[in-house]
Amino acid sequence: MMKSNKNTEIVGNSQNRIAAGTTITGDIASEAGFRIDGEIIGTLKTNAKVVIGKDGKIEGTLECSSADIEGTFSGTLKINGLLSLKSTAIIEGEVTTMKLSVEPGATFNASCTMGGGVKSIEAEQQEKSA
Repeated sequence: MMKSNKNTEIVGNSQNRIAAGTTITGDIASEAGFRIDGEIIGTLKTNAKVVIGKDGKIEGTLECSSADIEGTFSGTLKINGLLSLKSTAIIEGEVTTMKLSVEPGATFNASCTMGGGVKSIEAEQQEKSA
């Protein structure tokens, strides 16, 4: 994997897109938002919004500022703001969010913690090791 030491300025509403038919396995970190119509197996961390389209799927960990989910998520979900589940959403695992909106028809099979400060994964791991 290549790393760049260049500082990149994010302009406006930059958004990454994972197209249908694309599968990414591994860890992804970005300052920009994401639109997922393909599949991610691993960890996705961003300080922006994530949209999982109707055919999109994430298995693993998602940490972001807000999320709109129409597709499938399985794993650990940490949202600093609003988690919006559309009628076609399927959620399984552990959810931590400040606010939750669920449309009729959405499947929500997860433990859920709401309110308070949502801790980042690193902060949580540091507390456990201390």
